[in-house]
Amino acid sequence: MRKSAETGGYSESSLPFRGTGGITERLLQFIWQFQYFNKSELTTTTGEPVQIIFPGQYNTNQGPDFSDAKIKIGKTTWAGTVELHIKTSDWKKHNHQGDKNYNNVILHVAWEEDTELGQAAYNIPVLELKNRVSKILLQRYEELMNSSSFIPCEKSVASVRDITWKSWKDRLLAERLMRKSKIAETFLQQNNFHWEETFWWLLARNFGMKVNVDAFEAMARSIPINVLAKHKSQIHQLEALLFGQAGLLNGKFSEDYPKLLQREYKFLKEKYKLKPIHLPVHFLRMRPGNFPTIRLAQLAALITESAHLFSKIKEAKTVKEIKSWFNVTGNDYWHYHYRFDNTSAFKKKELGDAMIDNILINTICPLLFAYGNYHDDEKYKDKALKWLEKTAAESNSITKGFAKLGIENKNAFDSQALIELKNEYCNKRRCLECGVGNAILKS
Repeated sequence: MRKSAETGGYSESSLPFRGTGGITERLLQFIWQFQYFNKSELTTTTGEPVQIIFPGQYNTNQGPDFSDAKIKIGKTTWAGTVELHIKTSDWKKHNHQGDKNYNNVILHVAWEEDTELGQAAYNIPVLELKNRVSKILLQRYEELMNSSSFIPCEKSVASVRDITWKSWKDRLLAERLMRKSKIAETFLQQNNFHWEETFWWLLARNFGMKVNVDAFEAMARSIPINVLAKHKSQIHQLEALLFGQAGLLNGKFSEDYPKLLQREYKFLKEKYKLKPIHLPVHFLRMRPGNFPTIRLAQLAALITESAHLFSKIKEAKTVKEIKSWFNVTGNDYWHYHYRFDNTSAFKKKELGDAMIDNILINTICPLLFAYGNYHDDEKYKDKALKWLEKTAAESNSITKGFAKLGIENKNAFDSQALIELKNEYCNKRRCLECGVGNAILKS
């Protein structure tokens, strides 16, 4: 069968449904794995009685679909692997007859047996399931695959029990954090496993919001944290470094403060042999509070609080501590500005609860989880999960869509799980690998 390199399993979207009464290979696997068929008076296609002692372990790697199976055929009990196909002729189409990985197959399970190739072809017992599976299950699966709703199971999701949702959300969040951990590990490999440097890169990326993530990350990579540490007590020097490397100090200014930053940056750039980034920083289609100038000013203010922030975060006991450290405000110049040389009404440029929550969700908790995973220390992973439970839920098109269906979204733990569900399962029609999809098909 065709296996997905991306998921390690099978993608339903790559296997079109063949209509009511038809089946996909992935659905056939699901039926066999959970034994969702009539098992009374089972026989092979040649009439030998079959007793399924254990169907085997689902195999997502190369080779037969199920390993370590135990099947009694006739009077003999066999231990080995099980291979599944829509038609028995698929055995030859997939060239299994010449593959030594299939030498230990004890049962060939097929939706239907071809007239040309059956049990006698390779001396492997064949079990046909076509007339043993509920039509209701097939119809439900077809509805899921053909649904154009917000999620495939929109019409049935209300019937899923709370306990199913809870256990599935736990799994979804763990999967999401593991995926984000891999991103962190990539960064770590690029800086010789320096956790503080990695945190600086990820934090800056977070401050870039969606529009400027790449530019802010590039800026952070261009300024080593040991350079930032040397200037942490001088906010104007930090701003000079950040704004200068981001390319926001080019041109002529009329006000004294940006001129000061230009002079500081010219000196620091030469001193540390810094190379400015070549990615543009954008202002378009952004609220003024999210302008890159404001976010960089707030990032500079945060650096003045601590040059080794991740070390403090690791030892923090509560989310309240984290929020107190991140409760920073851009320096006085920015109370009257959103951009250089353009004055505006007075407004303190505080980082704000919403942005702090965003940083907790997208940078702090994922990196803390990655740290625990890398060092095989559960306390950091547990802390990351606990902090997400203490952080406000996200509000976006995905969480709003689930809210309309009555799905609970009370904290960031929930919202991150729901985002993972929508993006990695619902959108990809991985209903057979989904705890909710399974529950609906089983019911």
